[in-house]
Amino acid sequence: MPIRSPRGRSAAYRGLWQWPLRSPARLVVTLVVLVAVAAGVGFGVAALSGPNRSGLPPLPSAGATSTAQPPRQRTPSSPTPTVLPPVQDLEPTTLATSQASPVALDVAARWTTAWLRPPDGTPVQQWLDGLRPLTTDEYLGVLSGVDPANIPATRVTGPPKPVRVAGSSVRIEVPTDALTLLVLVVDTGAGWRVAGYDKV
Repeated sequence: MPIRSPRGRSAAYRGLWQWPLRSPARLVVTLVVLVAVAAGVGFGVAALSGPNRSGLPPLPSAGATSTAQPPRQRTPSSPTPTVLPPVQDLEPTTLATSQASPVALDVAARWTTAWLRPPDGTPVQQWLDGLRPLTTDEYLGVLSGVDPANIPATRVTGPPKPVRVAGSSVRIEVPTDALTLLVLVVDTGAGWRVAGYDKV
C-alpha cells in the first residue's frame, strides 16, 4: 500500500538513510556503489565533451613511430695539406772564442776597472756613474744595492779572455788581484754593455 501521509514518507526516507548504518557490510556496499556511480558520471561527461577540448596537442599513440630525423652531424672536412717552405739550417748558438767581438772585450776590461773598489770615502753614486756608460739599465739597478767598499779587488791583473761566444753575447774572464770575474757582455743594439757578472 503506497505511503501517502507526510509522516509515512518521512519514516520511509529515514529508513532509507539508516539502512547503510545498520551494519559495516551495508556501509561498504553503499560506498562502493556511490563511487561506481560517480566514476560512471565522470566518464560519461568526458565522452560527451569531445575527444580533445583541453587545447593540448594529442598524445602520440604507442605504436606510432616518429618520422623526425635526428639532425645530421657535420663531418669535418679533411684539412688540406700545406707545403711549408724548407727550413734553413740554424746557426750554432755557440761560436768559436776567436770570433769574439774586440769591442766586447774592451767593454769588459773597462767595466772591470770601473767596478774595482774605489778609494775610501767615494760616494756610491760616483761609483755607479763610472759604471753607467758600460752597463745595461736593468743591471745598473741591481748594482745600486752594492756597497763598493766591500769589493775585495783593487786592480786588474791580466787581459780579458773570451770563454763563451754567441751571436749577441760574450762571456769574458777578467782576472784581478783578488778574484777572476766572469763578465757577461751583450749587444743591446746601441752598443755592447755589461748585463751581469759572476765569480769564477
